[in-house]
Formats: sequence, structure tokens, C-alpha cells
Amino acid sequence: MDIVRNIIDSLGSTEVNIGNTVFRLMLSMALGMIVGAERKRKGQIAGVRTFALISMGACLAMLLSIYVPQVYMGLKNGDPGRIAAQVITGVGFLGGGAMIHMKGSVRGLTTAAGIWMTAIIGMAVGVGMYWSSIIATVLILVILVAFEYYEHRANLGQENRAVKIVVRGIVQDIRPYEKVFSEHKVHLSTYFIDYDYEHSVTNLSFIILSPSHRNYLPMFADLRAAGDTVSLSLASQV
Repeated sequence: MDIVRNIIDSLGSTEVNIGNTVFRLMLSMALGMIVGAERKRKGQIAGVRTFALISMGACLAMLLSIYVPQVYMGLKNGDPGRIAAQVITGVGFLGGGAMIHMKGSVRGLTTAAGIWMTAIIGMAVGVGMYWSSIIATVLILVILVAFEYYEHRANLGQENRAVKIVVRGIVQDIRPYEKVFSEHKVHLSTYFIDYDYEHSVTNLSFIILSPSHRNYLPMFADLRAAGDTVSLSLASQV
């Protein structure tokens, strides 16, 4: 019992020692891996290894921030705020690297936020806030998994899209296309028309606002039937 009590006291000690250092690094690694596994499941670039390294790195930075003043300045509790402040700033560059800019849209914001949060969890483990770190990890999974399911079911979120249609002939009336958008509950923000008289072709560009994660295929079928369609494409708004 004395051995178990000594181990527990060592893990909860405010002083940095080999026992609580190894435990905190392993715990931060495990928590980072859990978040990283969820992101990798969604096909994100940052996965298990990335999140584990971020969490461990932040944890080690906190341990170093506590250890240096203890050993070289004689301060028992150290000054964890010095290095910690730089960790929070520096991890923002990793988050920026996880975002992808594609034709007017940005992907990876959730992963970037997850990277930042995982770094904070690693820092919390580094100062011995074990239960807070575990609870925070559980809450991250709730946000990433349960809330995403709710967003899909509730059809929350709107996104701008550009629907480009090439039609044979010179189109004089776009009301058939407006009707299709209305029937599919898609808001038509604006449109652009380009007439190619030489080849007798009309290029229509519709900027629409529609719910995220929707199935556009039924709407495409109706848009194709609205005119003598040559081609039809969907893209992020440029």
C-alpha cells in the first residue's frame, strides 16, 4: 500500500520528477491519439501521429517550463506561463497548415481548432490536470462526432455554390431554371449570362445558397431538362 501511495503522490506532485514526467507524456500521447483517430477517420491530413506529437510536445513544454525554474532558480512551483504562452502562439502555425484554400472556400477549420485544443490538453496534462484533460478529450469527441450527426440531421449550415450550365442556343428566359431552384429549396443569389453567338451557345452561371451536405443530383437532372444542355458543373463560389 505504501508503494501505491508513493506512486500516486509522485504522479500528483507539483514538482517534476521522472515518474510524473513519463506518466504525463504517455497520457498526453493517448489523448492526442484519440482526437487524431477521429480526424483521420474523416480523411483529414492531420491524423493520429500528428495529434499525438502535438499533445506530447505541449505537455513536454509545460514540464520544461516548470522544471527549469525549480532546478536553476529554486522556485518550487516554477513559472509555467513563460513557455506556455509561446506554445499557444506557435501551435497556430500548425493549425494554419491544416487548412486548405480551394476556390474561395476554406477546408480544415475544424481540424485546425482540434490541433489548438489538443495542444491545450497536452499543456493541462503537463501541469497535472489529469481529469480535466480526459474530460476535455471526451467533450471534443462529442463535438466532432455527435454534433456533426446533429448538423446533418437538422440540415444546418449554408454554403455558396456556383452552378455553371452550357446550353445550346441563345437563352432568353431563365425562369425555368429559377423554378427548378425554387422547387429544390435552393436560394438563387445572382446569375451571370455569357452569349456565344458564333457557336450559338449560352453560358449560364448561377450563384446559389443551399444547405450543406445536400444531394445535388436530383436538382441537376431537373436543370438538365430545363434546356438543351451541353454541360453542367458545380463548384465552390470563386
